[in-house]
Amino acid sequence: MKGRELRARLLRRLASLLVTALLVSTITFLALRVLPGDPARLIVGTDGDPAAVERIRALLGYDRPVLVQLWDWLGGLVRGDLGTSLRYDLPVLQLIAGRLDVTLALTAGATLLAVLTAGPLGIFAATRRGRLGDAAAVVFSQAGLAVPSFWVGMLLILVFSVRLRWVPAAGYVPFTQDPVTWARSLVLPVLALALPQAAVLTRLVRSSVLEVLEQDYVRFARAKGLSERVVLYRHALRNALIPPLTVLGLQVGQLLAGSIVVETVFALPGLGQLLLNAIAARDLPVVQGAVAFAALAVVLVNFVVDAVYAMVDPRVRQ
Repeated sequence: MKGRELRARLLRRLASLLVTALLVSTITFLALRVLPGDPARLIVGTDGDPAAVERIRALLGYDRPVLVQLWDWLGGLVRGDLGTSLRYDLPVLQLIAGRLDVTLALTAGATLLAVLTAGPLGIFAATRRGRLGDAAAVVFSQAGLAVPSFWVGMLLILVFSVRLRWVPAAGYVPFTQDPVTWARSLVLPVLALALPQAAVLTRLVRSSVLEVLEQDYVRFARAKGLSERVVLYRHALRNALIPPLTVLGLQVGQLLAGSIVVETVFALPGLGQLLLNAIAARDLPVVQGAVAFAALAVVLVNFVVDAVYAMVDPRVRQ
């Protein structure tokens, strides 16, 4: 595939992903409008004056038709205006930006740890198929898939915070305030998030490497007298890592959008906590804005993965 055709393919992919993000945001907006509970009633109070409730609803624009509200919100979304929080009386984008560093640090740390664990472990297991090392890697991947991240988090708190007192059990300190305490506050949540991801990647890397090692071109490389190390790292590994790369992109999107439970367990002020509190308070602008931001983040991550995939896989460029 020539450079121009590759760029056109990536642009088409980006356009389709953006449409997906727009549909997710639209569905979220409409779903919130049919759920029970009136934000204006929550602001005024359950015993508030009905006239005051109607004034608040008119001020917030909730007295207009739903499709008109949707159109106005989508227009603001395109301009980067996600509305104003009903609870904090601050722009939603400002609230998201204030919590983004926590979630990004969690996502980056968990992704890096999962890759550094799963890559070598999956390759190690594949090159020792049927032996003790392979069995240990399979047990690790099965355990990681079976144990939910919040349970891992509580177990880590019990061992490393309560018993050993090595790291704090909860809380967060910004990096600019104290880098050492910042790192210590993220150790356990990163481990809790990384374990299930590493388990999935380990299993996928192992199976992918095993499949590639059975291909004819790998057998031909061995027949030429090349060492197993050269066969593995020069001929097999590049093609074997394409499926794990695709799954890794999906995992990054899941971590960005789905760290609510771990942030709750460790009392971290990230996007997950912001979204959870907004749902409990019926702060619709924050819920809509957080979901739209998460959808856009997943779209961008998947676009980057597609671009890397096109560079790694020679068949895409033909």
